[in-house]
Amino acid sequence: MVEWRKKPKKEDESVSYFERISPHIDIMHAEHETDRPILAAVQGRRRTLLIDAGNSPKHAALFRAYLREQNCPEPDLLALTHWHWDHTFAMSAWGVPAVAHHATAQMLARLARLHWSAETLRELENERIISDRTVADIRLEYKEESLSAIAVVEPDISFQDRLTLDLGGVTCEILHVGGDHSVDCCYLYVPEDRTLFLGDALGPSVYGGPMAYTSASFLRLMTIAEDYDAEVFVESHGKPLSRADFLAELAPYKQLAQLAGQIGNDRDKLAAELKNCLGAEELPADLERSIDFFIAGFADAGDSTST
Repeated sequence: MVEWRKKPKKEDESVSYFERISPHIDIMHAEHETDRPILAAVQGRRRTLLIDAGNSPKHAALFRAYLREQNCPEPDLLALTHWHWDHTFAMSAWGVPAVAHHATAQMLARLARLHWSAETLRELENERIISDRTVADIRLEYKEESLSAIAVVEPDISFQDRLTLDLGGVTCEILHVGGDHSVDCCYLYVPEDRTLFLGDALGPSVYGGPMAYTSASFLRLMTIAEDYDAEVFVESHGKPLSRADFLAELAPYKQLAQLAGQIGNDRDKLAAELKNCLGAEELPADLERSIDFFIAGFADAGDSTST
């Protein structure tokens, strides 16, 4: 959830650019300047699975170079956490079969028909399919003159609820969870490494209106995540966390979601009750922003039970 609360500065990051986080999993850490998410390679005896493609061929090339330096096999298969541009626009650079939820495939099929330009970005923003922040990030990643080089690719394999991929001694279980961030969000779990990839599922909605949370959706996603026997939790725009650190980091937000479900859209009362629960005189800026997201969720959905 780092992206939704605050943007870490590069100089503050203590992790390396690339990292092996478990016996079978290598990652490229997130970069926040142009909204690059974590990319991961899960290596089995027979196949290597790439989790998310990246936001551009340049992004993909950096991870491919690292894998080659480490003598890791090239990915044979790609699995997507959801359709958003930062996770999918580098699919063409990998050239491997892609697996995605049915709703992800539908959106990418629509985007694949577009001819990309500044006008296309404006049209998508006006339709609220993307946001002004996304437009700025795409322009920075691709530069104005190379927008026409964007090539969106449709997935090769789609599923509805869940899918298990056998990589040879290592498996990846993909579960569609949906949520406020995007209806197609999925969790990906590698049980042999007890590692759960959450994508952006725990983030608020970012398209279609103001950023927003609904309490029931957030709490449902937290329950699903907690039920996994995971010891490493990976959010796409954060850092991999141990189970203890993940639960501790998310605890105030879980408390806020519970209060939002009980109190409703009274912002002052929400803030006061949250301060009381946390024993804090003042709330951090990221929690203050999250209160606004829940209030926006009430305005959008009408009540705290909507998902």
